[in-house]
Amino acid sequence: MAMGLATVVCGQAQTVVCGRVVGPEGPVPFASVQVGERGVVADGHGRFAAQAGVGSAVLRIDALGHATLERLLVVPAVDTLRLGDQRLEASATALEEVVVTGTMAPIARDASPVPVEVITPTLFRKNPGPALLDAVGMVNGVRPQLNCSVCNTGDIHINGMEGPYTMVLIDGMPIVSGLSTVYGLSGIPISLIERVEVVKGPGSALYGSEAMGGIINVITKDPALAPRLGVDLMSTTWSEHNADIGFTVGRGRLRTLTGINGFLYDAPRDGNGDGFTDVALQKRLSVFAKLTVQRTSARRADLAVRYVHEDRWGGEMAWTPRHAGGDEVYGEQIATRRWEMVGQYHLPLRELVLVQVSANGHRQDSWYGTRAYDAVQQVLFAQLTWRRRLAGRHDLLAGLAHRITWYDDNTPATAVGEGPLARNKVDRRPLPGFFLQDEWAVSPRSVLLAGYRMDHDRDHGLVHSPRLAYKFAPSGRLSLRVHAGTGYRVVNLFTEEHAALTGSRTVVIAETLRPERSWNASLNAVRKWPHEKCFLGLDASLFITRFSNRILPDYDTDPTLIVYRNLDGHGIAQGASVNLEARLGKGFRVNAGATWMDVHTVEGGRREKQWFAPDWQGTFALSQDLPGRLTVDLTGQWYGPMRLPVQPNDHRPDRSPWYALVNIQLKHRFKERFEVYGGVKNLLDHTPTDPIMRPFDPFNQAVDDPVGNPGGNTFDTAWMYAPMQGVRMFLGARFTLD
Repeated sequence: MAMGLATVVCGQAQTVVCGRVVGPEGPVPFASVQVGERGVVADGHGRFAAQAGVGSAVLRIDALGHATLERLLVVPAVDTLRLGDQRLEASATALEEVVVTGTMAPIARDASPVPVEVITPTLFRKNPGPALLDAVGMVNGVRPQLNCSVCNTGDIHINGMEGPYTMVLIDGMPIVSGLSTVYGLSGIPISLIERVEVVKGPGSALYGSEAMGGIINVITKDPALAPRLGVDLMSTTWSEHNADIGFTVGRGRLRTLTGINGFLYDAPRDGNGDGFTDVALQKRLSVFAKLTVQRTSARRADLAVRYVHEDRWGGEMAWTPRHAGGDEVYGEQIATRRWEMVGQYHLPLRELVLVQVSANGHRQDSWYGTRAYDAVQQVLFAQLTWRRRLAGRHDLLAGLAHRITWYDDNTPATAVGEGPLARNKVDRRPLPGFFLQDEWAVSPRSVLLAGYRMDHDRDHGLVHSPRLAYKFAPSGRLSLRVHAGTGYRVVNLFTEEHAALTGSRTVVIAETLRPERSWNASLNAVRKWPHEKCFLGLDASLFITRFSNRILPDYDTDPTLIVYRNLDGHGIAQGASVNLEARLGKGFRVNAGATWMDVHTVEGGRREKQWFAPDWQGTFALSQDLPGRLTVDLTGQWYGPMRLPVQPNDHRPDRSPWYALVNIQLKHRFKERFEVYGGVKNLLDHTPTDPIMRPFDPFNQAVDDPVGNPGGNTFDTAWMYAPMQGVRMFLGARFTLD
């Protein structure tokens, strides 16, 4: 096997089989091509040449983000057999992907003992959006949640669990956490993403604190494989404008990838007539650069940096920056300045020893009505891992990790003392850890994985996190997985809970909070039915997670307060999910999934549903290729009723209705480099009817009026179960230079 255009030497009764690998987006570089027993790698333009014996041979082509192509060839006794273009279908879930998140080591998804869902940009482009927070909504069981109807903060829920329970990684490094979970997710541009890996359930045995409900690992593009130039421009009828520009530079062993993303929305709208902006106005610039040095023996050496500059505000339509902090016109204004760095390097040793380092700094200057919130967070993370394969059956992984978090703000969270003697003290939290994992190939059909991690927290001492996973594959078309593990989370409310920042309620911490713990078990089954002209794949799971010491916000005791305390009981998140991937006929593709969830707490014998956790939710993406290089995509998410935070005398319902967010897109490709696309988002025009309580009195100046407010209701922004953007059209264009 050789990199680039494979060269072969013809021998007796040998034929050179050559062709080009192409996909919906054009030539597919570096695809793996196998003709009979011979395997080669296509070059950067998708071309390949392989030597084959005369007679029958199976042609198999695998490529990242595409469905595997298999066909039977009859090789004649000629010097060269020219096959022409071998067209691959795009795969949104990429069943044959190589994944790293479940085991922290590259492994084929089918072979991984830990269930990992892989989502490629093929799916994102079916419903284009400006940021990761929008795109992950196409993953079954994953739900982007808007937490405030004024400033539109958001987080990611996995199987009904809130955003702080989800760890977001970039290239395997913990970047989006703590303070950045509030606004940092909206600054990750889609154009830089090669794929997104999702692990549902606790992953603390490998990744430590925060990996309690699930992991989302954003894998950025390799500069050696990325296009030389890529441009994606899009606008909507809501006056939203997004631009993504990416380019690669370099030759030989040194390559760089640069990505620039800009987003602008500065046209206030008030479609429901409550006097407040429906969507927060945003101005965002994100610059990303990644440097890679090509090394031998699959050794890595890369460094990536990113800077995000964002300003946003939401509030009453008459608000201007001069009103910030005043009590005349209500508004929430947030300025975010953020930098990130991620580096990985294999030491020049015979052993596989990898050094990984990440660092980030996040500064937020904001006003929530009359309340100022200024915060700074810096995180430094370093990790050393060692891998060795023993006797061909045991794959050992051991590592040392250390994370230090510095956090400072202008709230009581960093205050020492009371009254005139109070002073500010920066919170410095070290978290060293050690982990060990053994992946044992018990037989060709079964794999057993055992892992253990120990961390030391300054307040809680040693924290132990074991896990166990087993995979059994009686055939190449069926695999069964069982996984059990633990998770834990050390909580900082002021950096993770937006409800603690907004000016509509006051935060009360009722006790010394203990770290949360969780136990998880899941059963997963994958069945595939591949055929020459069609494919059907099913992925089904059962899951249950039990939480202890869970920290819950109490909205009900007092409508002016949010009271935080540990749960004197336990929490349960359980359910079932099923995903379907199908390719039928000529150019028709289906990806659909549904999840049933039961997320609740039990305290003092009382069972209570969790906020914003629907009983049912699902996704769908249907695509059909049409004549003339046209493709039509119908995508959407649907949700069942979910419990909502209401006040004691609230006129709004405490359960949301069934609703769906449906989108349609038509795409036309000109040759191989240029395409235009357009469509309609939120085709059914669904929006919450009354998301803000008492929008006419945002400063609660007339709360005590017995005539105008007999129920004693207060201004509140937390009743937000769906986006406020109604039906809107979009139009965009993409240009790629390979």
